[in-house]
Amino acid sequence: MTRSAAQIPLRLFNTLTREVGDFAPASPPDVGMYSCGPTVYADQHIGNMRAYVFADTLKRTLTWKGLRVRHVINITDVGHLTSDADVGDDKLELAARREHKSAWAIAERYTRDFKADIARLRIVEPDIWSKATDHIPQMISFAEGLDASGWCYQLPSGLYFDTAKDPTYGELARLDLTGQQAGARVEVVEGKRHAADFAVWRTSAPGEVRQMEWDSPWGRGAPGWHLECSVMSIQYLGRHFDFHTGGVDHIPVHHTNEIAQSEAYLADGLPWVRWWLHGEFINLRGAKISKSAGGGILVSDLIDRGYHPLVYRYLLLQAHYRSQTEFGWAAMDAARTGLRRLIDRFAAARATPAQQPGAAAAAHLEAFDRAVCDDLNTPRAIATVIAASRDDRLTEADLTALAGEFDAVLGIGLADLTPPDLDVRRRDAQVTPAQVEARLKERSAARLAKDFARSDAIRDELAAAGVTVEDQPGGSSSWHWT
Repeated sequence: MTRSAAQIPLRLFNTLTREVGDFAPASPPDVGMYSCGPTVYADQHIGNMRAYVFADTLKRTLTWKGLRVRHVINITDVGHLTSDADVGDDKLELAARREHKSAWAIAERYTRDFKADIARLRIVEPDIWSKATDHIPQMISFAEGLDASGWCYQLPSGLYFDTAKDPTYGELARLDLTGQQAGARVEVVEGKRHAADFAVWRTSAPGEVRQMEWDSPWGRGAPGWHLECSVMSIQYLGRHFDFHTGGVDHIPVHHTNEIAQSEAYLADGLPWVRWWLHGEFINLRGAKISKSAGGGILVSDLIDRGYHPLVYRYLLLQAHYRSQTEFGWAAMDAARTGLRRLIDRFAAARATPAQQPGAAAAAHLEAFDRAVCDDLNTPRAIATVIAASRDDRLTEADLTALAGEFDAVLGIGLADLTPPDLDVRRRDAQVTPAQVEARLKERSAARLAKDFARSDAIRDELAAAGVTVEDQPGGSSSWHWT
């Protein structure tokens, strides 16, 4: 595939340093990348999915730049408590009681649903899916190493990491632990020496029988949530690797604790992970979409409302991954219109095979390269795609070549979808989006001919079919599902 002729360095924001810098792999051309995966106690809502679209964009960009990525995503099927810290029920155990199924069945169902959703969003599968319950012996061995080195202490409730022994603890989150009160960041656990100390292994309470528990030197129980990612990432990517990604909500507790225990275990004085990248939230009417707070919109809900999943991916890419953005149905309508226009233009050129781009196409490709290399600036990259789609200097062969390049990074269907592919019928609708568009063209012609009776009749017909039409200044119209 063609690449930008310019040798443009990939610059990324490292949460650990709070700076943007040039990325170079530790062992070129190989790149190790770990992404915190889902806790499979419920379906992942569209807010959760933003973290995986962001990580996918990073992985696609690295690959597009000629690097060889080894990517790991974990499946947390045990160990994640309802508080995200060290108290409460295990989320899988709680879901099992709620749904009257085994924790193993719960994990299997929601893992399957998650994998289906990433396929719908064209997120490239990781090289390795790493399930927590498949790695219990390794976790116990890791915890034994920490304990033997004096990093931990034992309580009736489990084995805890002593954060006071780590002078760099909290560096990722810029935590000021001086005078921190118990309960200010994580919930109180009786007997903990310091408020920030966290469970490496949780011992089941006397008389308590859990579906997921194992024997250990500290009693029968389950691993701490943070332990899982440290163990599995090191197993598959080595003692040190290039990237660890996740959402910003992982910074103050989960990722901070991962770093502390991993660097204590490795004991070589080197940073465990070189680059930490975090994606921001997407908000629903100003509130973070939270699975724990009572559910959220699912990818399947988008489909039921008549949106192709790639419309949501396109919406996400219109905002920088480090910026919060708002979700709304009007925004989804606008994203669908924008993506349809792009696919319409690139699909029309697809019959002509790609050739080496001419000077004008090469300039667009270089602009695209500069955008994605500027800390994955996907809004600017999309602006470049739009500009190329409107450039009359480009041949059909140029557009076909560019579609492949752009789509290798963005994954929005420029290289293979056609406009009808976006025509997902809303579950309760009587018309498809294509039929709506066709009727709106007839209505525009009627309005231009001042046949307002015909125009109003089409509007009423669409309204009866569950479509709201809104007339815009200049004579154009937009529509959305009622």
